[in-house]
Amino acid sequence: MRFGKKVRKFKVCELFLLVLLVAITQGRMYSKGFVAAAGKTIRIPTFTVAIFMCIILIWISDGSSIDAGIRALVTHRQRFHDLRLALSRNLRKDDGSSNRIVGSGNGVARRDNMDVGSGWAVNGSVKSGDKRIVQWMAVGIEPNITARALEMLGRSTRDPCQTEKTTRISVSGLDAGLPELPTGEIHRFLVRTYSEAGDPRCAGGDFFEVDLSGESWKSRPPLIDNGDGSYVLSLQVHPDFPGDYVLSIRLLFRSYEGTKFHPNRFMYDRLMLNATIRFTPGEGTVFAPKLRLCRPSDFDRDAWSGRWTRHARNDTCEINGSGRFICLFLNHSCRSPWCDGALGALESNGWVYSAHCAFRIFDREPAWRCLSGRWLFFWGDSNHMDTIRNLLTFVLGVQSVESISRRFDATYRNPADPSQYVRITSIFNGHSNVSMNFEGLRSLDHPEYRDLLRSYFTGSTTPDVMVMNSGLHDGIGFRRASEFAESVTRAAEFWDEALGDGRKRPEIIYRTTVTVAGYTRPFAYNPQKMELYNGMVLEGFRRKGLVGKVVDAFDMTFPWHYDNNCSDGPHYGRPPAKSRWRGGQIGHQYFVDLMLVHVLLNAICGLPTQ
Repeated sequence: MRFGKKVRKFKVCELFLLVLLVAITQGRMYSKGFVAAAGKTIRIPTFTVAIFMCIILIWISDGSSIDAGIRALVTHRQRFHDLRLALSRNLRKDDGSSNRIVGSGNGVARRDNMDVGSGWAVNGSVKSGDKRIVQWMAVGIEPNITARALEMLGRSTRDPCQTEKTTRISVSGLDAGLPELPTGEIHRFLVRTYSEAGDPRCAGGDFFEVDLSGESWKSRPPLIDNGDGSYVLSLQVHPDFPGDYVLSIRLLFRSYEGTKFHPNRFMYDRLMLNATIRFTPGEGTVFAPKLRLCRPSDFDRDAWSGRWTRHARNDTCEINGSGRFICLFLNHSCRSPWCDGALGALESNGWVYSAHCAFRIFDREPAWRCLSGRWLFFWGDSNHMDTIRNLLTFVLGVQSVESISRRFDATYRNPADPSQYVRITSIFNGHSNVSMNFEGLRSLDHPEYRDLLRSYFTGSTTPDVMVMNSGLHDGIGFRRASEFAESVTRAAEFWDEALGDGRKRPEIIYRTTVTVAGYTRPFAYNPQKMELYNGMVLEGFRRKGLVGKVVDAFDMTFPWHYDNNCSDGPHYGRPPAKSRWRGGQIGHQYFVDLMLVHVLLNAICGLPTQ
């Protein structure tokens, strides 16, 4: 009888807290109290006393110690937190426009910026009468990313919540069965992390590799790190691509461990979820996200959330004698609105990348019309060398190019019209010594290297366009993110001085560092660290007015980084060759970097000439 009374006390307290939580969720909170849905104000002191009394009753009822009671309270608090999220239906009433940080769970790199219009959105759509107008998901770099990153990384070493590492996750709504979701809309799911003991974790910082793949679709869905052990996953598939998809969530690093100097030792690399989802044709009242060709303003975004789609395929395609995969006719046209031009020219067997806008695939003549008379200056890692070579050979038709050195300055002419020419300069920034590696931005600490760079911007003629990135060498060259932040500041100050205030600056395009692939994923330049470093460089350079446009190579390469079919690890544009590739197969895919070439041309050709 006495036991029954204790149970009833416990249940009454739970019920009281639950009712109060629902009232708070449906109501509004003021500085002096809560205004519940019924309109009655519950003052903060009353609220605090009520919760305290329930805690006392719980402790008395089960005879637990204070320490055990606190652990129980944390568990119940987590349950109520999940319930509150569920009651709010779309997890956040502002539809994702809060300042929470986003990325694949790194906790510091990107924030949710899902632009779905005004009003209260449900599943990412905005109701307009009886119609729902849907737009593309979008992500952005977290404001003050450097300061926030250093704060989070410093806290992770002394935060008790970080001592318990993630070993299991749950995803509300995707745990069992074959879920069906309408295409077009943005669908959000709560991802909860748990320790080995089965307790909900109370800290973020895990880096999840999220992949959504269908027969004709590959993308990296955004994952918001709430910082409390929970994450919000967002999925969206265009109505042109209904069907069955596989959603996989792989935990690569836990508790910011990918940002360490030697992250290999901390790699977790476990598949946490592998679920099949059926995306069904949306209702007639759902308007598909619009996709138009990119304009210059579309390259103002610091981070993209794109997808690769497939519009043709040749299942009998084989590698040719020169190592190329010419699976479609080279003039096979793109399918509107996903791209414009010759899809076959990508040699991708039908794959093409699009983001918040679609890209033009350039033929040789329009590419020469765009570049003729321009001077392109590249400053970055060795991926630039591949991109330049692929631009010259695949797009511009310059057949005499066999390799590109780490430093070169050359003028190339159109084989069909020698009056058209383009000057290309490339300076490697992996090290101040051209034969060495792993200095990264520290290469600018050497006076002779700085003088070399200045020499290209002091004459009467200066480059029209500058394509830059920090590069993979920074991942190895800096022991701590704080050291890298200081180097970013020095690099921004150097380039601000070198480009000068009295002269017209070149149009600057920042190309984010690629996602390293396959066996290199746990290395010092791993995806978690490089996504953070991309954001830190963009922030530091923008403060000095050094970045005009952005091409997000990190987002472009992420869907293909799980193996080495498209990359040798750090590079996606190695020249075609009919030889044994890493993994044992003959030949490799090179279309990812070739797509990057065309995306860069879209950015360059929208710029005015000097």
